[in-house]
Amino acid sequence: MKHRIVVLGAGYAGAIAAGRLAKRLHRDDVEITLVNGDPEFVERVRLHQLASGQDLPSRPLRDVFAGTGVQVRSAWVTAVDADRKTVDLADETLGYDTLVYALGSTTTDHGVPGVAEYAHDVAGKQAALRLRARLAELEPGQTVLVVGGGLTGIEAVTEIAEARPDLKVAIAGRAGVGDWLSDKARRHLHGAFTRLGITVHEGTDVVRVEAHGVVTGSGEIPAQVTVWTAGFAAHPIAAATTLEVSDTGQIVVDGTMRSVSHPDVYAVGDAALAEGAGGKPLRMSCATASPMAWQAADALAARLTGRKVSATPIGYTTQCISLGRRDGILQKVTHEDEVTSTVLTGRAGARVKELICSGAAWSISHPTLMLPSRRRHLVATPTLETHPATT
Repeated sequence: MKHRIVVLGAGYAGAIAAGRLAKRLHRDDVEITLVNGDPEFVERVRLHQLASGQDLPSRPLRDVFAGTGVQVRSAWVTAVDADRKTVDLADETLGYDTLVYALGSTTTDHGVPGVAEYAHDVAGKQAALRLRARLAELEPGQTVLVVGGGLTGIEAVTEIAEARPDLKVAIAGRAGVGDWLSDKARRHLHGAFTRLGITVHEGTDVVRVEAHGVVTGSGEIPAQVTVWTAGFAAHPIAAATTLEVSDTGQIVVDGTMRSVSHPDVYAVGDAALAEGAGGKPLRMSCATASPMAWQAADALAARLTGRKVSATPIGYTTQCISLGRRDGILQKVTHEDEVTSTVLTGRAGARVKELICSGAAWSISHPTLMLPSRRRHLVATPTLETHPATT
């Protein structure tokens, strides 16, 4: 019988893992099934563009993986039984020998009342489309407030402000907005806010979202539309299983992205809690999704084909921030994700950010062109070591 590999989720991490496994393992020996709720690959790092009125290229997953041996299933996952090794879909149950869990994350309200009822977000394609429709209804002079001073909030507020200069656009952060950046990057960021007419509320603790704005610890900020970007949480399915998860709901994995409690389960992307360079947990980001997927696919393929398993700690190189379509920040960071004084800003920063985003989407759209094919046969007894070698 073929070894059944089921990959849940076709975001950056899941799609890359599926394509890489198809290049590493012989088709006669494995059956790779990729399950995703949306029939298309969604560029999550561009959802703020979709929300602001821009159209994104269509990338049907069946077309992407045609000829690779990867079977694409368009279905929503309802449950995972890690002990019985099954996945429940809306209309059937799939069995697996190895599971690659990449269901990603969704927005979290941190217990703030009114977020679910009144706020929009850009955590998924449908959410971004709902925000897009709502923004199109706004009349000149009406207000949009983005809550959250991190990367998602910054990109969303600048994209909306650039696309709709007729609106009043503001951003509110509990601490500073972009306050982790280097001095040069922060100066450029706040200069972009000024250029785009964005009002910045720093040190603002939002305690409730209402139909016409938010209530803070010190007053109210009126807005016709509130966009919530104050953090993400892992998809809740993993926490409902017997898999070992962290207090964030992420699956705890070792250096090869394999579950510490269930060796036949790997987790990648936002769904996994993995230790990166310097012993720090990797943050939820596109910057870590790709290398986590490479690590998991290579380790799984090595174990199944009886080859040496290695794991190099994943580190960072840059933080890329778009500030609309013609401005951006490329912040150089250490492998431990600490900012340095090296920054590229303006049109050059925007071009590099666009190159990185386009390159990531292209690599997923062309899985058979990214690596030379080394499809190896499986061995009778897979490698089961629990402490992989590091390089």
